[in-house]
Amino acid sequence: MMPNLVDDPQDLPDLGVAGLQLRPLRVDDAGAWYAYLRENVVTRHTSWQLDGPADLVRLIHAYARPMESHCMRLAIVASDDGLAGTIGLNEISIPARRAEIAYDIAPQYWRRGIATRACASVTAWALQQLGFARIQATVLDTNQASVGVLERCGFEREGLLRHYRQVRGEPRDFWMYARTCPQQERAAASPRKT
Repeated sequence: MMPNLVDDPQDLPDLGVAGLQLRPLRVDDAGAWYAYLRENVVTRHTSWQLDGPADLVRLIHAYARPMESHCMRLAIVASDDGLAGTIGLNEISIPARRAEIAYDIAPQYWRRGIATRACASVTAWALQQLGFARIQATVLDTNQASVGVLERCGFEREGLLRHYRQVRGEPRDFWMYARTCPQQERAAASPRKT
């Protein structure tokens, strides 16, 4: 079974967090998103490097077309529609049934378990509803908070990728984590030989 990915998905998973929900990112989210992504406390353990909200506007347009851009991102919003964070899939490979999960949370929403709940919900959705076989994550080796999120969500550490990605001009090491579709789901999704 190939992943069932559509542009502008509307049937999104429930986060299971009172007062928070997922929705597609909108262009008018760029300002709020950039406001917290420019904070060093948010980006010091990531590879984000932005010149301004216009960089995010371009990404938001691409995220709305995952079949073309091979990435999608969703807004995590509070009941007042304020942006609490984002989560999505990067490096989507339909033939390999694989994608990389990525997320960020605005500092005022930290220490509430939001990243963990969002990661768990979107990973389960991607594996069970969309039909991916593998959701992976690359995490800067210094990002202990994200390592904790992934491990609480059932991701397994697979190894260290040396000088995997440039981070503000410097090659940095990243941990590779992955969670795969359970064996019985893989067997049901595989074409049967007759």
